[in-house]
Amino acid sequence: DVSAVNLAKSSIRGRLNARNPRDLLRDRKDPVKRAAVASVLRPGTGGPEVLLIRRAEHPRDPWSGHMAFPGGRQDPEDADLLATAQRETLEEVGLDLGGADLLGRGDDLEAIARGKRAGLVVRPFVFWAPAAETGPFDATEVAEALWAPIAPLLRGERDTTFPYEHEGRRLTFPAYDVEGRIVWGLTHRMLTALFARLR
Repeated sequence: DVSAVNLAKSSIRGRLNARNPRDLLRDRKDPVKRAAVASVLRPGTGGPEVLLIRRAEHPRDPWSGHMAFPGGRQDPEDADLLATAQRETLEEVGLDLGGADLLGRGDDLEAIARGKRAGLVVRPFVFWAPAAETGPFDATEVAEALWAPIAPLLRGERDTTFPYEHEGRRLTFPAYDVEGRIVWGLTHRMLTALFARLR
């Protein structure tokens, strides 16, 4: 029952840490690329909101123009994937997560791009940042940023589908409609996994 879901910060932290998240990188032998994203939450008038970005259009980017979380690939200088999520968020949307409260992390996911495994594992971290505001965007990476209320997404009020053509086949993927922006693919999978934990 979504109406009974407690979206208070302490409850979100408790549910995220009730079990160990799936770790696809431990004992990994193949040279997989690593990335991290930040699911940044802040309190809103109707409950928590989550930060989403629309990626800038790039012909060589398999996720060009997609709705996403701020984040990206791990740099050699990053101490760990948490540092990657924090650095990328600062670079992409000017939001410093140094003072934010890390609530936990979600399950690792293997990225799929254009119907194929991308050889990339993405680790999502969930932050609580009460006064979060995005700063100037890196326009080469981010076209826009917006804050989406979680409650309507949890209640299924933003559920939709996304049609996608791949190698001559027309496929339909589950998605969320956030103010006319369609959230599908990897970000939809991460949000759905987060919501499953919150329920």
